[in-house]
Amino acid sequence: MSIFSSLGKAGTLKAAIKQVAEARKNKGGRAEQLFKSAYQGFAKVVEGDLNTAEALYNWGFALLHEAKVQAPENALKLLDEAIEKFKFCLLVAPSHLGAAIDGGVAYMEIARINSVQPDDPLYAQALTFFERADRIQKGSAAYNMACVYALQGDTEACQAALELAREKGSLPDEDDVMNDPDMAAVKYEPWFQEFLGKVAVQKVEREVNDKRSRRGLKKVEELKLDLDDLPPRPTDSMLRRHYDTMVKARLDELKEKEAERKRQEAEARAKKKNKDQFDYYN
Repeated sequence: MSIFSSLGKAGTLKAAIKQVAEARKNKGGRAEQLFKSAYQGFAKVVEGDLNTAEALYNWGFALLHEAKVQAPENALKLLDEAIEKFKFCLLVAPSHLGAAIDGGVAYMEIARINSVQPDDPLYAQALTFFERADRIQKGSAAYNMACVYALQGDTEACQAALELAREKGSLPDEDDVMNDPDMAAVKYEPWFQEFLGKVAVQKVEREVNDKRSRRGLKKVEELKLDLDDLPPRPTDSMLRRHYDTMVKARLDELKEKEAERKRQEAEARAKKKNKDQFDYYN
């Protein structure tokens, strides 16, 4: 594939992502038209190059969002399509965190629409996706797993997953956790109330350290990181949490690369200085 073809497909992918963002701001026929146009763009990109995984993920991401505003019958079809895109994405890129998390979310949505029992295979399939995400990045889907465990009545596993989510920073806000219908079976348990107490203390600590956090964000901006290829931040609270986890993973990866680049530059300068000193004395 020529460089011009590759650049053209990258442009098509970005345009399709923007169309999804625009579709989410519209309703009715206009939104449907934008979604279809975006899907056509994703399909063009999936014709076998390095952008395939991202195209598949963003295609599934768009389907997942469109399902949110559709009637149940149409929503189920869209969710099935989204899952297929996420599965294909993971075949192309086995360590794609977003596809692993959102694949599980899609199964959870199907389970809710169908009002199935907690022991239904749909929840087991969702858990399989979340466990994969957790292997890709520890704790990234811990809260999602906690939700499944709570629905299934496995309080011990639920508690362990919640603690992991808190430790890894992937836990939603205290109010979101308390009001999450998936947590209804455990929300009045003494251990759960104690856990929320720890979360409240941690929230105060975060507020105290807010100034330090702002300095950290400024440092990220100084790195001039290019995140244009990410989909727009969702408005849905559950999807927004997954999105933030994905962005954090991307930022961590890019910061590590930047730190490595600076280390190599420092080593090169030190070698040059030693060489100059050797040449001077000889």
